[in-house]
Amino acid sequence: MPSEPRMFTAQVVRTQRVSPSFQRVTIASGDLCGFDWRGLDHWFRLFFPVRPGGELRLPEVKGRQWWQSYLDIPEADRPHCSNYTVAEYRCAGEVAELDIDVVLHWHEGELSGVARWAVHAEPDSPAGLLDQGVLFDPPSDAEEFVLVSDESGLPAVRGILRDLPSHAVGTAIIEVPAADDVHPVTAPTGMRIQWVARGASDPVGHRALSVLRDCAGKHPGAYAFVVGESRLATQGRRTLHQAGVPKSRITFSGFWRA
Repeated sequence: MPSEPRMFTAQVVRTQRVSPSFQRVTIASGDLCGFDWRGLDHWFRLFFPVRPGGELRLPEVKGRQWWQSYLDIPEADRPHCSNYTVAEYRCAGEVAELDIDVVLHWHEGELSGVARWAVHAEPDSPAGLLDQGVLFDPPSDAEEFVLVSDESGLPAVRGILRDLPSHAVGTAIIEVPAADDVHPVTAPTGMRIQWVARGASDPVGHRALSVLRDCAGKHPGAYAFVVGESRLATQGRRTLHQAGVPKSRITFSGFWRA
């Protein structure tokens, strides 16, 4: 994480459906040219107005302190805030573009939360981005990699696979809501990619955990990265530790709770 995280401002330039469960929002600005993109699972805090067409009021950032300033914004004007991974970043000339892949969640038949913004955001809608750095942090002696995620962790795992060294070996298990969410990823030839499409009645993470248990032999020299729904992250960590991976070599994070 940066010692002095920076807040960037940008505008929506386009939004498009990339699969049944994902909407890709592209934001752009000259300010984003200063974004120190490190690849892998580089993540950030996304801010946007809660009312379409509303003004974007951003918290003041001092060092790593910003939360109290955020709470000090009157509730009616306080922007939405949530965590996302950079799907792709491009800087050409004086303008940079950044892609955000948003999982589409429905509640009682309606798009909810960030999904509603992602689908309906108009061009030039304002957004803020607070840089938070990279979570993926393997030890230098990692002999193999075990990556596990649901759809919320897909952008992170996809970025890690893209940026692993070419000689990397291991397994990536990715659970998605639908078979049509499966798509090609760039990865070292030694990484085995196992996509798992979730059944309609399956709890989130259930199938990914089942695959992990089936392939979890002894991995004392591995480094593991397990992210997604809270139970998937905690149960995945427990499964890997029982398979011989020291807890110190497992990065896990519950991105959300079913």
